[in-house]
Amino acid sequence: MLLMIFLLIFMNIGAIIAIETKYLLSSVISIGAVGFGVSIMFLLLGAPDLAITQVVVEILILIILIRGTIRLDNTAIEKYRDTFAMVASLIFFGLFLTFAYVAFKALPEFGHPLMRVSREYLQHGVERTGATNIVMSVVLDYRAYDTLGEATVLFTSIVGAFVVLRSQGRKKVGEEDTTQVGIPGDF
Repeated sequence: MLLMIFLLIFMNIGAIIAIETKYLLSSVISIGAVGFGVSIMFLLLGAPDLAITQVVVEILILIILIRGTIRLDNTAIEKYRDTFAMVASLIFFGLFLTFAYVAFKALPEFGHPLMRVSREYLQHGVERTGATNIVMSVVLDYRAYDTLGEATVLFTSIVGAFVVLRSQGRKKVGEEDTTQVGIPGDF
């Protein structure tokens, strides 16, 4: 319980830093720390499938956002090193390794089942679902909403990647806005 409270505080601090910092790259890194905190929280709450999905989506989104950020904020990166971002990244990396070590130590020994529910699926899955393929019966019958949620998350991240990486509709650096705004009293 204490670890979850610490994670919640860590995620709140990351969100506040993301909102308050004036550098776009620092904001993206802070949001990434919050996302990885969510994945560790999923792992602690006993949802390793959601944790894996969150990590995959978080890595993809971070790569896309950092690529877009570097393109927009390249001058700030070349002028000097942002020591806060580097220190925050090192702290986050150390915390991530610590949580990963604790999570791996908590796993049962090899050969001992992690969940006893899988035995129930294997013994009674065919007769309850009527499917001959037990893997598909678990995915589509027992865990249908979870599978739908994961597919929705992946689809949303792909659409978000296309929106961020599109070149149509973007202004070049130094290009002025060409839209005309009406001046009051102009007829």
